[in-house]
Amino acid sequence: MADEIEAIEARLLGHARRERGLIVQRFADDPTRLDRLRLKLCGIRFDFSRLDLDNEALGGLAALADAVDLRGAQARLAAGATLNVSEGRAATHMAERGVGDPALVAAATARDAGMLALAEKVRARGIGHVLQIGIGGSALGPSLLIDALGRDSDGPSVEIVSNVDGEALHRACARCDPAQTLLVIASKTFTTAETMTNAASALDWFAAAGVTPWKVAVTAAPEVARAWGADDVLAFPESVGGRYSLWSAVGLAFVLRCGADAWAALKAGAAEMDRHFMAAPWLGNAPVLAAMADLWAHRFLGQTVRGVFAYDERLRLLPSYLQQLEMESNGKRVTHDGQLVEGATAPVTWGATGTDAQHAVFQLLHQGTVVGPVELVAAREAAHGLAPGHHRQLLANCLAQGAALLSGRGHELPARTFPGNRPSSTILLDQLDARTLGALLAFYEQRTFAAAMMMRINPFDQWGVELGKALARDVLAGSLSGLDPSTAALFAEALPEAGAQPI
Repeated sequence: MADEIEAIEARLLGHARRERGLIVQRFADDPTRLDRLRLKLCGIRFDFSRLDLDNEALGGLAALADAVDLRGAQARLAAGATLNVSEGRAATHMAERGVGDPALVAAATARDAGMLALAEKVRARGIGHVLQIGIGGSALGPSLLIDALGRDSDGPSVEIVSNVDGEALHRACARCDPAQTLLVIASKTFTTAETMTNAASALDWFAAAGVTPWKVAVTAAPEVARAWGADDVLAFPESVGGRYSLWSAVGLAFVLRCGADAWAALKAGAAEMDRHFMAAPWLGNAPVLAAMADLWAHRFLGQTVRGVFAYDERLRLLPSYLQQLEMESNGKRVTHDGQLVEGATAPVTWGATGTDAQHAVFQLLHQGTVVGPVELVAAREAAHGLAPGHHRQLLANCLAQGAALLSGRGHELPARTFPGNRPSSTILLDQLDARTLGALLAFYEQRTFAAAMMMRINPFDQWGVELGKALARDVLAGSLSGLDPSTAALFAEALPEAGAQPI
């Protein structure tokens, strides 16, 4: 198998190094291109036809998917097999939305019922504010959900604090009445330094107001949470990774704000995308086709960046969410069996919201020297109730950017020339609601997983986040040995009480 994979990758690399030609010419050369590279499912249109993909590349990438046994990896994911080999764990987030091994799904359904019962109790008590503290997946996923769907919901207002910078907690507390605030601590281990520091400061804020708060813990370490003093504990298994955890009780704040029906619709949309991912042929499979395009761009064409631009204010947090999902999952340097990888793994994911970005970074996209695929995300229907011209202008800008990146425009002055031939894709939702958002997020998860399997890396660990945090703990504990001269000097200036001395 290894020899077959090597041979396929060598052919792909050789093809990538040949003259690529113009993307737009491929529409003329292949009248079926538009039909083959556009998919519609789950209320979402995916258009990959303006990416720098051709039939030879697609055939080679499909062969690579077969050679690495992507179909077998899908089955192992659904069955709860140990795919996170460096930590000896399964990755069971699909079960949280009702897909996969029946026993795993049944256990997830029972946990979900407990979370919904607690949410109903909180709502019935008339709580006005929810202060949720967590970091990474305990914050990015819930923040995205609530920002996208929570504007007109009837539940309590929600503040999610992740940053250990006290300014973040200070601002959140200023928007809450301590007497009407539920405190939720979301932490897989219930030992994450940033989260527990913020939790302690939040308790100080409640105490200063003479309030004993209702404390809910969402964690994979329930005994640690109870010892901390949680009044209610919602558990999820260690096999649900942080960046995949919004489908578990980590989604409590979303349920409190938006209600059980929205939660059910979110999961139903995700499950629909999961079933498509598990069954569809590679070249008709939205997550797999996107993963193939990603690999082709960064692994074979050498494009090291991927931009995501949401032409919908409700999806303004999508780029941040995807940065964790894609770069923490696939930003790896070893294969799943511990060998150094050959070639690139994850590109740098970056992005912003629609027309704001046009007036900031699109100069680089159209005329700069860094080229990489651009993903444009929009919804056909608006939800703001303003004059239709608002949304028509937004969509026109979104679609025009893809056309401009592709076609470019000549000019007698070099500074006003747009070279074009720059790859982009479009993801167009019929409307942004809980079901389509669930499907969209599951699409991104499965896309990330498929890319990881095709690169033979482990997308479910994240050892790279540990070292800097460990060094910070050592310094705060008074251990300054081994610091380089620059860092030691900075500690001496910024934290003299730590006792650091310039070397």
